[in-house]
Amino acid sequence: MEALEQVFHTHQTALAAVNDAIRRQGVPLVDGTVAVAVPPPPPTGQEKTAQRRARRVECHQQVWALHDRGWPGHAIATHLGIGKNTVFRYLRTTTLPERRRRRDRGHSVLNPYKPYLLERWNAGCQDALRLYGELQQRGYPGSYATVARYAQRLRQAQGQAPRQRRPRPTLPVVAEPPQRLLTARQAAWLVVRHEEPRTKDDAQQLAQLCTQHADVAEAIDLAQDFAHLVRQRQPQQLEPWLARAAKSAVGAFQRFAKGLRDDYDAIKAGVTLPWSNGPVEGQITRLKLLKRQMFGRASLALLERRFVLAPERAPGQGQHPLALSEVQARPAAA
Repeated sequence: MEALEQVFHTHQTALAAVNDAIRRQGVPLVDGTVAVAVPPPPPTGQEKTAQRRARRVECHQQVWALHDRGWPGHAIATHLGIGKNTVFRYLRTTTLPERRRRRDRGHSVLNPYKPYLLERWNAGCQDALRLYGELQQRGYPGSYATVARYAQRLRQAQGQAPRQRRPRPTLPVVAEPPQRLLTARQAAWLVVRHEEPRTKDDAQQLAQLCTQHADVAEAIDLAQDFAHLVRQRQPQQLEPWLARAAKSAVGAFQRFAKGLRDDYDAIKAGVTLPWSNGPVEGQITRLKLLKRQMFGRASLALLERRFVLAPERAPGQGQHPLALSEVQARPAAA
């Protein structure tokens, strides 16, 4: 997952091209017609964002120029006045990796009210102030400016001028795309997930990603092959896969393969043996959860009674020792 995310962050243009293709296809409706997809909100502060990116590109080029002259990483960081981690991150790829977008990108207080707003808009009510009043009656807690900005995007989708209030004689129906914008994390999950849950749209997105860039296609192929050999327990395929990854043009998978080589015996055992430390990790997670629930509300004596002094499970008893200790500890908690 981490290697795939690095690849997709480096090739953000591939994700943008797939997202644009999805929006151009339109949104199929129940009656068989196709509605125009609502365009994404315009980025804020484009000029400042472009300036900051230009500075990062220049810094990335300087890092590689000094690296080609034989400078070590710490000396480059000191000379350019940046952190060592930044230098090593820039040296992973010859192109500047794009910054990660916020995980809550696309979430808005208006989202629960968009179906009603689109229904009223397509019915002919295109007055943002009136729509704002109707949404308030339905419990909308946001501002008028949010509704007005969304109305501008709807006019843009229908080909109207930004402040043109009178609709044209025939305007296309608009609708929200059924799929969210494809981020690096979502694209990585789309690649490594099982084939059975994939929908037709998921398969189409994967096919479009593979056609965007050769490195992206190679990364997707390597990731799917690795997931297959792990799930199907094919240890004989591990060595050929490591050789492919080491010779690939994708730096993220070269580093991933090197990490597997460094811990080869454990990786081989994980692919070969049927046992897993999942139950142990599950019990550790449960213990941490109970400990945090007690923090600040109970004493160490109760913690000791629930965990350390928990009685062993008696023969024929189906109750878990920790669950039994919780029942016995209730009087102490009171």
